Amino acid sequence: MFYRLKTDFRLSIITLLGASAILGITPFAIFRFVQGNLLAAVVDVTILVGIVASVTHAWLTGRTERSGLFLAVTTSSSAVVVGAVTGEPGLFWVFPCLVTSFFLARPRLAIVINMGAILALMVQVDIFRSLVQMWSFAAGAVVVSACAYVFAYRNESQRERLEHLATIDPLTGVLNRRSMDQELALAVASANRSGQACAIALLDLDRFKAINDEYGHGVGDNVLVEMVALIQQHTRRTDRLFRYGGEEFVLLLPGTRDAGLTTVLTNLQQILRKHLKHPGGPVTASFGVAQLAYRETVDSWLARADAALYEAKASGRDCIIYADLEPAQSETAASPEECSLT
Repeated sequence: MFYRLKTDFRLSIITLLGASAILGITPFAIFRFVQGNLLAAVVDVTILVGIVASVTHAWLTGRTERSGLFLAVTTSSSAVVVGAVTGEPGLFWVFPCLVTSFFLARPRLAIVINMGAILALMVQVDIFRSLVQMWSFAAGAVVVSACAYVFAYRNESQRERLEHLATIDPLTGVLNRRSMDQELALAVASANRSGQACAIALLDLDRFKAINDEYGHGVGDNVLVEMVALIQQHTRRTDRLFRYGGEEFVLLLPGTRDAGLTTVLTNLQQILRKHLKHPGGPVTASFGVAQLAYRETVDSWLARADAALYEAKASGRDCIIYADLEPAQSETAASPEECSLT
């Protein structure tokens, strides 16, 4: 529970604002029931039900954007209804709703929600003591919304930039190991639910240290960037490439297995042989491949791929080794046509 709150920004906002709204509205609902103001009390209870439903939906489904939007619409609409039912005292509830909309929904959607709420209240002229008060309220509400919009827009921009820096490898532009851990966990969970096949290929550039030592790290970096470009050009959009560390990369291949998996990786191996070069000549890669087993953990899955990669390196490099295959299949995978012993 606490892990999700720490790692999911929008879920934490929905939960905290929902809890604050429940704590703030519940005493008023009880007070109005005691005072016999049943209409206002029913409105308060309806608001509470909507808030609880939004928070619950966010926790159960993980669809925090939809839940946040629903909660923003619910709170803003509720402020309009409360203003209509209670009159001038209800206007005080509008301003916190105007601000929280920007924490729950995207800035452009929040500004639309807020303008709709302000106009809906202004239409109810009887709420205000005079036109001066009405226009003063409208001006104040617009200024609050505008300031909140600027803050939310800047905050969202900075958050997206930080998320990008935290999840992307700066040299190659592919996802980093932190992102890989999350993506593989999701892939395992999805495969367990749906039964869909899934595989990973752990690949390592052969003799990469020698390239750095002889030609410099700048040349080595160019080789890594070129390799990533080649792989991305010859894989599907649903396939994901991660930098595992140094010259090691992990390629996630959902929905791929057996003959199809062999075809994809053999094609990649041949493409790298043909097109990946440095000043000293071609650059090859070794592959360790593991298909996800039923109920297997991410650590076990990676460990099998890593063991297969180690075997590929020991077999002379420029090899594709498949983890836990039948002996005949393993021999085929590591045949002389796929393994260079030079």
